[in-house]
Amino acid sequence: MNTEYLSLLKYYRDPRLAKALKAKIDELAKKIEENIMIMHVCGSHEWTITHYGIRTLLPENVEVRAGPGCPVCITPATDIDDAVKLALDGVTITTYGDMSRARGNRMSLEEAKALGGDVRVIYGVQDAVKMAKREPNKQFVFFAVGMDTTAPATAFEILKETPENLSFLVSYRYTPAIQGSVMESNVLGIDAFISAGHSVTITGLKPYYEYFLRSKKPMVATGFEPIDVLMAIYMLLKQIDEGKPKIENEYTRSVSWEGNIKAQKVMDKVFDLEDGYVRGVAIFPKAGFRLKDDFRKIDAREQYGLKDRSKTKDEYIAGARCGEVVMGLIDPPECPLYMKTCKPEDPKGAPMVSQEGTCWIWAMHRIVNVSPRCKR
Repeated sequence: MNTEYLSLLKYYRDPRLAKALKAKIDELAKKIEENIMIMHVCGSHEWTITHYGIRTLLPENVEVRAGPGCPVCITPATDIDDAVKLALDGVTITTYGDMSRARGNRMSLEEAKALGGDVRVIYGVQDAVKMAKREPNKQFVFFAVGMDTTAPATAFEILKETPENLSFLVSYRYTPAIQGSVMESNVLGIDAFISAGHSVTITGLKPYYEYFLRSKKPMVATGFEPIDVLMAIYMLLKQIDEGKPKIENEYTRSVSWEGNIKAQKVMDKVFDLEDGYVRGVAIFPKAGFRLKDDFRKIDAREQYGLKDRSKTKDEYIAGARCGEVVMGLIDPPECPLYMKTCKPEDPKGAPMVSQEGTCWIWAMHRIVNVSPRCKR
Protein backbone atom coordinates (compact mmCIF):
# COMPACT_ATOMS: atom_id res chain seq x y z
CA MET A 1 0.00 0.00 0.00
CA ASN A 2 1.66 3.23 -1.14
CA THR A 3 2.25 6.27 1.05
CA GLU A 4 0.00 8.54 -1.01
CA TYR A 5 -2.95 6.17 -0.63
CA LEU A 6 -2.41 5.83 3.13
CA SER A 7 -2.30 9.60 3.47
CA LEU A 8 -5.54 9.96 1.50
CA LEU A 9 -7.19 7.21 3.55
CA LYS A 10 -6.20 8.94 6.77
CA TYR A 11 -7.77 12.17 5.50
CA TYR A 12 -11.11 10.51 4.67
CA ARG A 13 -11.22 8.91 8.13
CA ASP A 14 -10.05 11.93 10.12
CA PRO A 15 -12.08 12.25 13.38
CA ARG A 16 -11.51 16.02 13.45
CA LEU A 17 -13.05 16.43 10.00
CA ALA A 18 -15.93 14.19 11.04
CA LYS A 19 -16.63 16.35 14.10
CA ALA A 20 -16.49 19.52 12.01
CA LEU A 21 -18.91 18.07 9.47
CA LYS A 22 -21.22 16.89 12.24
CA ALA A 23 -21.35 20.45 13.59
CA LYS A 24 -22.22 21.77 10.12
CA ILE A 25 -24.90 19.09 9.68
CA ASP A 26 -26.40 19.89 13.09
CA GLU A 27 -26.48 23.58 12.22
CA LEU A 28 -28.28 23.01 8.91
CA ALA A 29 -30.71 20.49 10.41
CA LYS A 30 -31.67 23.02 13.08
CA LYS A 31 -32.33 25.66 10.42
CA ILE A 32 -34.40 23.31 8.28
CA GLU A 33 -36.46 22.13 11.28
CA GLU A 34 -38.64 19.61 9.39
CA ASN A 35 -37.70 15.95 9.21
CA ILE A 36 -35.45 14.87 6.34
CA MET A 37 -35.20 11.32 5.02
CA ILE A 38 -32.19 10.43 2.87
CA MET A 39 -31.81 7.17 0.97
CA HIS A 40 -28.63 5.55 -0.31
CA VAL A 41 -28.69 2.68 -2.83
CA CYS A 42 -25.46 0.83 -2.14
CA GLY A 43 -24.44 -1.99 0.18
CA SER A 44 -20.94 -0.51 0.49
CA HIS A 45 -22.45 2.74 1.74
CA GLU A 46 -24.54 0.82 4.26
CA TRP A 47 -21.41 -0.89 5.56
CA THR A 48 -19.64 2.46 5.98
CA ILE A 49 -22.66 4.07 7.65
CA THR A 50 -23.11 1.14 10.05
CA HIS A 51 -19.46 0.38 10.75
CA TYR A 52 -18.55 3.97 11.58
CA GLY A 53 -21.78 4.69 13.47
CA ILE A 54 -22.75 7.56 11.21
CA ARG A 55 -26.44 7.31 12.12
CA THR A 56 -25.54 7.98 15.75
CA LEU A 57 -23.92 11.27 14.69
CA LEU A 58 -26.98 12.64 12.94
CA PRO A 59 -29.52 15.02 14.49
CA GLU A 60 -32.98 13.67 15.35
CA ASN A 61 -34.64 15.14 12.27
CA VAL A 62 -32.21 13.58 9.76
CA GLU A 63 -32.53 9.91 8.84
CA VAL A 64 -30.56 7.78 6.38
CA ARG A 65 -32.18 4.62 5.04
CA ALA A 66 -30.75 1.78 2.96
CA GLY A 67 -32.32 1.29 -0.49
CA PRO A 68 -32.08 -1.32 -3.26
CA GLY A 69 -28.35 -1.48 -3.87
CA CYS A 70 -27.24 -5.02 -2.99
CA PRO A 71 -26.82 -7.06 -6.23
CA VAL A 72 -27.42 -10.47 -4.64
CA CYS A 73 -30.45 -9.16 -2.74
CA ILE A 74 -32.25 -7.97 -5.86
CA THR A 75 -31.47 -10.95 -8.14
CA PRO A 76 -34.82 -12.64 -8.89
CA ALA A 77 -35.38 -16.06 -7.33
CA THR A 78 -36.52 -17.30 -10.75
CA ASP A 79 -33.08 -16.55 -12.19
CA ILE A 80 -31.49 -18.54 -9.36
CA ASP A 81 -33.98 -21.33 -10.08
CA ASP A 82 -32.83 -21.39 -13.71
CA ALA A 83 -29.18 -21.61 -12.68
CA VAL A 84 -30.01 -24.41 -10.23
CA LYS A 85 -31.89 -26.33 -12.93
CA LEU A 86 -28.94 -26.10 -15.31
CA ALA A 87 -26.53 -27.26 -12.60
CA LEU A 88 -28.68 -30.28 -11.80
CA ASP A 89 -28.98 -31.02 -15.53
CA GLY A 90 -25.21 -31.36 -15.84
CA VAL A 91 -24.17 -27.87 -16.94
CA THR A 92 -21.25 -26.30 -15.05
CA ILE A 93 -22.40 -23.07 -13.40
CA THR A 94 -19.85 -20.39 -12.50
CA THR A 95 -20.75 -17.46 -10.27
CA TYR A 96 -19.69 -15.45 -7.23
CA GLY A 97 -19.48 -16.90 -3.73
CA ASP A 98 -22.33 -14.96 -2.14
CA MET A 99 -24.55 -15.59 -5.17
CA SER A 100 -24.02 -19.33 -4.80
CA ARG A 101 -25.52 -19.16 -1.28
CA ALA A 102 -28.65 -17.15 -2.14
CA ARG A 103 -31.74 -19.34 -2.31
CA GLY A 104 -34.20 -19.32 -5.15
CA ASN A 105 -37.74 -20.62 -4.78
CA ARG A 106 -36.39 -24.16 -4.29
CA MET A 107 -32.76 -24.06 -3.26
CA SER A 108 -29.43 -22.30 -3.66
CA LEU A 109 -26.63 -23.18 -6.07
CA GLU A 110 -24.63 -24.29 -3.05
CA GLU A 111 -27.38 -26.77 -2.21
CA ALA A 112 -27.49 -27.87 -5.86
CA LYS A 113 -23.76 -28.58 -5.62
CA ALA A 114 -24.37 -30.77 -2.58
CA LEU A 115 -26.81 -32.74 -4.74
CA GLY A 116 -24.13 -33.35 -7.36
CA GLY A 117 -24.34 -30.22 -9.52
CA ASP A 118 -21.10 -28.75 -10.85
CA VAL A 119 -21.12 -25.25 -9.31
CA ARG A 120 -17.88 -23.29 -9.21
CA VAL A 121 -17.19 -20.11 -7.28
CA ILE A 122 -15.17 -17.56 -9.25
CA TYR A 123 -13.90 -14.02 -8.76
CA GLY A 124 -14.88 -12.70 -12.19
CA VAL A 125 -16.00 -13.54 -15.70
CA GLN A 126 -12.38 -14.05 -16.79
CA ASP A 127 -12.21 -17.12 -14.53
CA ALA A 128 -15.25 -18.60 -16.30
CA VAL A 129 -13.60 -18.02 -19.68
CA LYS A 130 -10.37 -19.73 -18.55
CA MET A 131 -12.25 -22.73 -17.16
CA ALA A 132 -14.25 -23.17 -20.36
CA LYS A 133 -11.06 -23.07 -22.43
CA ARG A 134 -9.35 -25.64 -20.18
CA GLU A 135 -12.31 -28.04 -20.32
CA PRO A 136 -13.73 -27.85 -23.88
CA ASN A 137 -15.79 -31.02 -23.42
CA LYS A 138 -17.92 -29.44 -20.66
CA GLN A 139 -20.72 -26.92 -21.09
CA PHE A 140 -20.24 -23.82 -18.92
CA VAL A 141 -22.63 -21.02 -17.95
CA PHE A 142 -21.58 -17.78 -16.28
CA PHE A 143 -24.40 -16.62 -13.99
CA ALA A 144 -23.90 -12.90 -14.59
CA VAL A 145 -25.36 -11.02 -11.62
CA GLY A 146 -24.68 -7.54 -10.34
CA MET A 147 -25.15 -3.97 -11.48
CA ASP A 148 -23.66 -1.72 -14.13
CA THR A 149 -20.38 -1.89 -12.20
CA THR A 150 -19.66 -5.48 -13.28
CA ALA A 151 -21.56 -5.60 -16.58
CA PRO A 152 -18.77 -3.91 -18.62
CA ALA A 153 -16.26 -6.70 -17.84
CA THR A 154 -18.70 -9.32 -19.09
CA ALA A 155 -19.48 -7.30 -22.21
CA PHE A 156 -15.75 -6.93 -22.90
CA GLU A 157 -15.19 -10.70 -22.69
CA ILE A 158 -18.16 -11.37 -24.97
CA LEU A 159 -16.80 -9.01 -27.62
CA LYS A 160 -13.48 -10.91 -27.51
CA GLU A 161 -15.34 -14.02 -28.70
CA THR A 162 -15.79 -16.43 -25.83
CA PRO A 163 -15.27 -20.21 -26.03
CA GLU A 164 -18.05 -22.09 -27.83
CA ASN A 165 -18.84 -24.08 -24.68
CA LEU A 166 -19.55 -20.97 -22.58
CA SER A 167 -22.89 -19.17 -22.43
CA PHE A 168 -24.30 -16.43 -20.18
CA LEU A 169 -27.30 -16.31 -17.88
CA VAL A 170 -27.63 -12.54 -17.56
CA SER A 171 -29.30 -10.99 -14.52
CA TYR A 172 -27.67 -7.56 -14.37
CA ARG A 173 -29.60 -4.52 -13.17
CA TYR A 174 -29.17 -0.84 -14.13
CA THR A 175 -28.73 1.40 -11.09
CA PRO A 176 -29.90 4.74 -12.60
CA ALA A 177 -33.25 3.20 -13.57
CA ILE A 178 -33.79 1.70 -10.11
CA GLN A 179 -32.78 4.82 -8.20
CA GLY A 180 -34.62 7.01 -10.71
CA SER A 181 -37.87 5.12 -10.21
CA VAL A 182 -37.55 5.51 -6.44
CA MET A 183 -36.80 9.23 -6.89
CA GLU A 184 -40.05 9.65 -8.81
CA SER A 185 -42.08 7.66 -6.29
CA ASN A 186 -43.73 9.32 -3.32
CA VAL A 187 -44.50 6.03 -1.57
CA LEU A 188 -41.42 6.07 0.63
CA GLY A 189 -41.36 9.79 1.30
CA ILE A 190 -37.65 10.11 0.50
CA ASP A 191 -36.39 13.70 0.38
CA ALA A 192 -32.88 13.21 -1.04
CA PHE A 193 -30.55 10.56 -2.42
CA ILE A 194 -26.95 9.42 -2.03
CA SER A 195 -25.82 7.69 -5.23
CA ALA A 196 -23.33 4.83 -5.36
CA GLY A 197 -19.92 6.15 -6.36
CA HIS A 198 -18.67 3.03 -8.15
CA SER A 199 -21.84 2.75 -10.26
CA VAL A 200 -21.81 6.44 -11.18
CA THR A 201 -18.14 6.11 -12.10
CA ILE A 202 -19.34 3.87 -14.94
CA THR A 203 -22.68 5.45 -15.88
CA GLY A 204 -21.84 9.05 -15.10
CA LEU A 205 -24.34 11.49 -13.60
CA LYS A 206 -26.02 12.19 -16.93
CA PRO A 207 -28.55 9.26 -16.87
CA TYR A 208 -29.99 10.61 -13.61
CA TYR A 209 -30.87 13.99 -15.09
CA GLU A 210 -34.25 12.97 -16.55
CA TYR A 211 -35.31 11.56 -13.18
CA PHE A 212 -34.12 14.67 -11.39
CA LEU A 213 -36.07 16.93 -13.74
CA ARG A 214 -39.27 15.07 -12.93
CA SER A 215 -38.69 14.56 -9.21
CA LYS A 216 -36.67 17.63 -8.20
CA LYS A 217 -35.09 15.48 -5.48
CA PRO A 218 -31.55 16.47 -4.35
CA MET A 219 -28.89 13.92 -5.24
CA VAL A 220 -25.19 13.60 -4.43
CA ALA A 221 -22.81 10.98 -5.86
CA THR A 222 -20.57 9.86 -3.05
CA GLY A 223 -17.47 7.84 -2.18
CA PHE A 224 -17.26 5.13 0.46
CA GLU A 225 -15.25 6.56 3.32
CA PRO A 226 -16.96 8.08 6.40
CA ILE A 227 -15.95 11.62 5.44
CA ASP A 228 -17.43 11.04 1.96
CA VAL A 229 -20.78 10.05 3.45
CA LEU A 230 -20.88 12.86 6.00
CA MET A 231 -19.95 15.37 3.30
CA ALA A 232 -22.75 14.06 1.08
CA ILE A 233 -25.28 14.45 3.89
CA TYR A 234 -24.07 18.00 4.47
CA MET A 235 -24.34 18.81 0.73
CA LEU A 236 -27.88 17.44 0.57
CA LEU A 237 -29.01 19.39 3.63
CA LYS A 238 -27.45 22.54 2.16
CA GLN A 239 -29.48 22.06 -1.02
CA ILE A 240 -32.65 21.60 1.01
CA ASP A 241 -31.92 24.61 3.23
CA GLU A 242 -31.32 26.84 0.20
CA GLY A 243 -34.32 25.46 -1.66
CA LYS A 244 -32.11 24.66 -4.66
CA PRO A 245 -32.21 20.93 -5.45
CA LYS A 246 -29.59 19.70 -7.91
CA ILE A 247 -27.30 16.84 -8.86
CA GLU A 248 -23.93 17.20 -7.15
CA ASN A 249 -20.71 15.23 -7.19
CA GLU A 250 -18.84 14.69 -3.93
CA TYR A 251 -16.81 11.83 -5.41
CA THR A 252 -14.86 14.00 -7.84
CA ARG A 253 -11.80 11.78 -7.60
CA SER A 254 -13.69 9.12 -9.57
CA VAL A 255 -17.04 10.37 -10.93
CA SER A 256 -17.76 12.67 -13.88
CA TRP A 257 -20.89 13.86 -15.65
CA GLU A 258 -20.30 11.64 -18.69
CA GLY A 259 -18.88 8.64 -16.81
CA ASN A 260 -16.67 5.96 -18.34
CA ILE A 261 -17.47 6.34 -22.04
CA LYS A 262 -15.44 3.29 -23.09
CA ALA A 263 -17.26 1.04 -20.62
CA GLN A 264 -20.62 2.41 -21.74
CA LYS A 265 -19.83 1.76 -25.41
CA VAL A 266 -18.85 -1.82 -24.66
CA MET A 267 -22.10 -2.38 -22.74
CA ASP A 268 -24.15 -0.77 -25.51
CA LYS A 269 -22.68 -3.16 -28.07
CA VAL A 270 -23.64 -6.23 -26.06
CA PHE A 271 -26.73 -5.40 -23.96
CA ASP A 272 -30.15 -3.85 -24.36
CA LEU A 273 -32.14 -2.48 -21.44
CA GLU A 274 -35.59 -3.83 -20.68
CA ASP A 275 -37.96 -3.76 -17.73
CA GLY A 276 -36.43 -5.76 -14.89
CA TYR A 277 -37.74 -7.26 -11.68
CA VAL A 278 -36.10 -6.37 -8.37
CA ARG A 279 -36.60 -9.32 -6.08
CA GLY A 280 -39.37 -8.91 -3.56
CA VAL A 281 -40.11 -5.36 -4.69
CA ALA A 282 -41.38 -4.53 -8.18
CA ILE A 283 -40.69 -4.38 -11.90
CA PHE A 284 -38.62 -1.30 -12.73
CA PRO A 285 -38.73 0.24 -16.23
CA LYS A 286 -35.48 -0.17 -18.21
CA ALA A 287 -33.69 -1.68 -15.23
CA GLY A 288 -32.75 -5.08 -16.65
CA PHE A 289 -29.90 -5.97 -19.00
CA ARG A 290 -30.39 -8.58 -21.71
CA LEU A 291 -28.09 -9.80 -24.45
CA LYS A 292 -28.72 -8.31 -27.89
CA ASP A 293 -30.09 -10.60 -30.59
CA ASP A 294 -26.62 -10.79 -32.17
CA PHE A 295 -25.49 -12.78 -29.12
CA ARG A 296 -28.40 -15.23 -28.91
CA LYS A 297 -26.13 -18.21 -29.48
CA ILE A 298 -24.37 -17.52 -26.15
CA ASP A 299 -27.56 -16.61 -24.29
CA ALA A 300 -28.16 -19.47 -21.83
CA ARG A 301 -31.89 -18.84 -21.91
CA GLU A 302 -31.94 -19.39 -25.67
CA GLN A 303 -29.45 -22.25 -25.65
CA TYR A 304 -31.20 -24.28 -22.94
CA GLY A 305 -34.80 -23.29 -23.67
CA LEU A 306 -35.29 -21.38 -20.43
CA LYS A 307 -38.43 -19.31 -20.17
CA ASP A 308 -37.77 -15.57 -19.89
CA ARG A 309 -39.11 -14.74 -16.45
CA SER A 310 -37.39 -11.38 -16.05
CA LYS A 311 -40.73 -9.73 -15.30
CA THR A 312 -42.06 -12.51 -13.09
CA LYS A 313 -42.61 -11.65 -9.47
CA ASP A 314 -41.39 -14.15 -6.90
CA GLU A 315 -41.48 -14.39 -3.15
CA TYR A 316 -39.04 -14.83 -0.33
CA ILE A 317 -39.15 -17.47 2.37
CA ALA A 318 -42.39 -17.56 4.35
CA GLY A 319 -42.49 -15.02 7.15
CA ALA A 320 -39.49 -13.01 5.94
CA ARG A 321 -39.72 -9.32 5.09
CA CYS A 322 -36.69 -9.14 2.79
CA GLY A 323 -38.34 -6.99 0.12
CA GLU A 324 -39.23 -4.36 2.71
CA VAL A 325 -35.63 -4.35 3.97
CA VAL A 326 -34.31 -3.97 0.41
CA MET A 327 -36.60 -0.99 -0.22
CA GLY A 328 -35.79 0.69 3.09
CA LEU A 329 -39.33 0.34 4.42
CA ILE A 330 -38.13 -1.45 7.54
CA ASP A 331 -34.89 -2.12 9.39
CA PRO A 332 -33.62 -5.72 9.68
CA PRO A 333 -34.69 -6.13 13.35
CA GLU A 334 -38.30 -5.57 12.25
CA CYS A 335 -38.22 -8.84 10.30
CA PRO A 336 -39.46 -11.65 12.56
CA LEU A 337 -36.73 -13.99 11.27
CA TYR A 338 -33.78 -11.64 11.87
CA MET A 339 -31.14 -13.23 14.14
CA LYS A 340 -33.61 -15.95 15.09
CA THR A 341 -33.95 -18.42 12.23
CA CYS A 342 -32.09 -16.17 9.78
CA LYS A 343 -28.44 -15.56 10.69
CA PRO A 344 -25.19 -15.04 8.75
CA GLU A 345 -24.15 -18.65 9.42
CA ASP A 346 -27.57 -19.94 8.28
CA PRO A 347 -29.17 -17.27 6.05
CA LYS A 348 -32.73 -17.63 4.80
CA GLY A 349 -33.14 -14.42 2.82
CA ALA A 350 -30.69 -12.84 0.38
CA PRO A 351 -30.09 -9.68 2.51
CA MET A 352 -28.51 -11.96 5.11
CA VAL A 353 -26.41 -13.82 2.50
CA SER A 354 -24.43 -11.06 0.84
CA GLN A 355 -21.82 -8.90 2.49
CA GLU A 356 -23.62 -5.98 0.81
CA GLY A 357 -26.95 -7.00 2.31
CA THR A 358 -28.36 -4.76 5.03
CA CYS A 359 -29.27 -7.72 7.25
CA TRP A 360 -25.78 -9.21 7.03
CA ILE A 361 -24.15 -5.85 7.78
CA TRP A 362 -26.38 -5.19 10.79
CA ALA A 363 -25.94 -8.75 12.05
CA MET A 364 -22.15 -8.58 11.81
CA HIS A 365 -22.26 -5.35 13.82
CA ARG A 366 -24.63 -7.02 16.32
CA ILE A 367 -27.38 -4.47 15.85
CA VAL A 368 -30.67 -5.70 17.26
CA ASN A 369 -32.61 -2.44 17.57
CA VAL A 370 -34.36 -0.27 15.00
CA SER A 371 -32.39 2.82 13.96
CA PRO A 372 -33.55 6.28 15.08
CA ARG A 373 -36.36 7.46 12.81
CA CYS A 374 -37.92 10.72 11.84
CA LYS A 375 -41.67 10.95 12.26
CA ARG A 376 -43.27 11.11 8.81
